[in-house]
Amino acid sequence: MSSAYIREIQKKDNVHIASVIREVFISDGYPKSGTAYADIQLDFMFETYDKPRAIYFLVEDNGKIVGGAGVSQLENCAENICELQKMYFLQEARGRGYGIALIQKCLDTAISYGYEKCYLETLDEMLPAQNLYKKVGFEYLCKPLGNTGHTTCPVWMIKNL
Repeated sequence: MSSAYIREIQKKDNVHIASVIREVFISDGYPKSGTAYADIQLDFMFETYDKPRAIYFLVEDNGKIVGGAGVSQLENCAENICELQKMYFLQEARGRGYGIALIQKCLDTAISYGYEKCYLETLDEMLPAQNLYKKVGFEYLCKPLGNTGHTTCPVWMIKNL
């Protein structure tokens, strides 16, 4: 990962990670409604993940936040399943190994929290991300789990931890 490192989000990072995520949606032309772009939590990521069995990590490269991802209990799900959430990278950070390192950090943390499975939702057009998820053992599902509110994300995947 060269000069980059992974660290936990701090309150001062809220504006930066929200900007990264919004920039990804705008630059890649992804839909804004029914996705993470429209989430109220986007401007309060530190507070959103400041609870038991939840965490959000940032990838910082030369002092600049270039991406992030987190895990938290899957909403509206009684099973012991976490969700890999809000994993996005600026274009300049893609293809540099940050994604695989960040996913592994999230999965290791989910295991330490006692989760049995990890779920995620993504967009059809995010094929590089889907390939990355498959590489670490995620498999496709035929229907969504829980109720995340991401109605525009028609790809659902899960991994046993």
